[in-house]
Parts: sequence; structure tokens; C-alpha cells
Amino acid sequence: MPKISRRLQGLQAKVEEKDYHPLEALALLKDTATAKFTEAAEAHIRLGIDPKYTDQQLRTTVALPKGTGQIVRVAVIARGEKVNEASNAGADIVGSEELIDEIQKGRMDFDKLIATPDVMPQVAKLGKLLGPRGLMPSPKGGTVTFDLAGAIAEFKAGKLEFRADRTGIVHVMFGKTTFSPEDLLVNLKALQETIDRNRPSGAKGRYWRTFYVSATMGPSIKIDVTALRDLKLSEAG
Repeated sequence: MPKISRRLQGLQAKVEEKDYHPLEALALLKDTATAKFTEAAEAHIRLGIDPKYTDQQLRTTVALPKGTGQIVRVAVIARGEKVNEASNAGADIVGSEELIDEIQKGRMDFDKLIATPDVMPQVAKLGKLLGPRGLMPSPKGGTVTFDLAGAIAEFKAGKLEFRADRTGIVHVMFGKTTFSPEDLLVNLKALQETIDRNRPSGAKGRYWRTFYVSATMGPSIKIDVTALRDLKLSEAG
């Protein structure tokens, strides 16, 4: 067992073994964010799905209304006039075949890669490089599109792509611990609604199993899922 630091032991003592009301949990998350850097607010959700079956896989995007608190560097691979369109829309890196070559040689100075459908046959050869990093463009993730201006704006404003891992757990960063509890709640509610809306067709029985939030270096805090799902957004801010 890894040794738990005295700092984390002290923080764990603040967390009770119970299901917290969402707003109470998020206030506690902020209270337990004591690292020397600005920590992320993270959600770890176990769903009643088995992703080895294609009809029980979850992969989608969520637009966080209060943003991510991060600067997102967007790269675009396109052709012709779409290259200029991407530049004008605020993409940080833009290119065609030459950018594909640079990525093949190890260029990775971006957080999100968007590609137009016509270059995807060439982009496909980057799968082994980009796949493990979660950077491979995909239509489901909203990163294969001709609407470059719309996609760039959304990802820079706080749109995130996420998926359930092979054990059926979703890990998502939904803001920074510098956000107010109310702003974190608005983002968390958007995440919950997105997961409900995209429930896989093969998911049987209880869909929501456990829902924890934490700061990057903080203890896990269990959320009352029913209270979060019943919450109306007007209450959430």
C-alpha cells in the first residue's frame, strides 16, 4: 500500500463516510484543495455498463457552461481555404500534410486536434501516436468537422470530450478549485445531464453506481447522485 502523506490524512479526516448534497460536496472539495498549485476539480463516476460490448460504450462531449479554467491549445489539420478559416477562427496551430509529418516526428504542443473529414485518411496513420493520448480526431468527439469556426470556439470555451474506460468508469475534469461552489455545480450538473442523455442502449439495471468528486491532490467525496439528478438548473445557478 502506498504511504498516505500527513497532509492527505488530515484532509481525509474532514470527509465523512456519507453521500453529500452536491453543493456541500463542492464546498468541501474547495476546502480540501491545499496543494501549492491550482488544482483541478475532478469527477470519478462508476456506471452500470460493460464497455467491452459496443452497445454499452459511452463516448461523447460536454460543454461546461462555466468553462474549464484552462487555456486550450487547438491544432487543426485541413486543406485549402479551410486552413485560412481555421487561422481566422483562433486555432493555435494550423497545417495540412506538413503538420501531419510534424506530429509523426513528435510534435505534440496542443491539447485538442481538429481535422476536416477530407484529410482523415491521412490523419488515420497518426492513430497509434494520438490514440493513447486521447487526441485522435473523431466525429463522435466533435473533432472531425467542416465547421471549424464552431468547433474551435466550443473547445476553447469549455467543451470537453470524455469516455467511459474499460471498467465503466468516467474520469472528467469539470473546472478548477478556484471556481465558486456554485459555478462548479453548474458544470457538474451539465456533466450529469450529458451522461444521462447519452445512456448507452445496452445499459441495463442501475445506470449510476457511484459518483465521487475530488481536487487533484485531495480526498474523494461521495455525491448523492439522486440529489444531483433531481436538482433544477435554476437552483444550480
